[in-house]
Amino acid sequence: MSVFIIAEAGVNHNGSVKLAKKLIDVAVEAGVDAVKFQTFKAEKLVSKNAQKAEYQKKNLDDSDDSQFNMLKKLELDVTTHKELIEYCKSKNIMFLSTPFDHESIEMLCDLGLKIFKIPSGEITNLPYLRHIGSLGKEVILSTGMADLGEIEDALDILVNAGTPKEKITVLHANTMYPTPMEDVNLNAMRTIGLAFDVAFGYSDHTLGIEVDIAAVAMGASCIEKHFTLDKSMEGPDHKASLEPDELKAMVNAIRNIELALGSSVKKPSKSETPNMKVARKSLVASRTIKKGELFSEENLSIKRPGSGISPMRFDEMIGTSAIKDYVEDELI
Repeated sequence: MSVFIIAEAGVNHNGSVKLAKKLIDVAVEAGVDAVKFQTFKAEKLVSKNAQKAEYQKKNLDDSDDSQFNMLKKLELDVTTHKELIEYCKSKNIMFLSTPFDHESIEMLCDLGLKIFKIPSGEITNLPYLRHIGSLGKEVILSTGMADLGEIEDALDILVNAGTPKEKITVLHANTMYPTPMEDVNLNAMRTIGLAFDVAFGYSDHTLGIEVDIAAVAMGASCIEKHFTLDKSMEGPDHKASLEPDELKAMVNAIRNIELALGSSVKKPSKSETPNMKVARKSLVASRTIKKGELFSEENLSIKRPGSGISPMRFDEMIGTSAIKDYVEDELI
């Protein structure tokens, strides 16, 4: 199974369809499997007096601290969704979006989405989880800010609502933008997989791509990473996102690591088999040996090439008779 790579455009379109399409082009060019947006109604997502997160305040120059006003500008309506879905189809890339409320879940379901991505902030939202679980679709569950008990509760709700565990992938995540390296705790990703016997992956908010590559080497089946056209753009998430060249480099590295992981069977590879004759050694005569003479530590040596008798048979050769004459360095 190939690692499923999601390029998270999120709200980095800044409310513009033109920018959203450019982001889709970048994702296609990078070779990811899916490009993901966010579906929400600001009215349903936040109360009017909810404040922005600290990183959002830092990344936005306006003096307005309201989450509502920020999100209202970043909403995508149903017509825009249809346009972007069609655009993705024409480019042969999967369109995904994270719903943040019941109306958005219904809308994405009506639009035919096959995979539902649950963001970290909704992992304790029982009615929301039950709603998505009842659809019986593939589910990707992010677990930022959660402990194992909360993940277990969320999985139970999804399964009891009608989504088999085989259809669920759980992503380890940290919701800080950007995530400090000392807070990544990538080992916890495998803990999740072992604890719940479930497919697992990593949703990354670190700067750079090395953590995503490490996650794949540790068995992640899904990687999600924010990207943007330009980190210096105005908006809450651009600074902690990859630029197009970085996204491409991440995908190439992940595909290489996938190849490099191989089958887990330890045996000579196809490319190195010819080297066995060259690099291994054989038993050779260390001096002239006459027919009938006994082989001994004095007249046997071990040298390349490896096309003769293996030195592993050294002990059994000692004390046996030469059946012909040998000159120095001749293979026995």
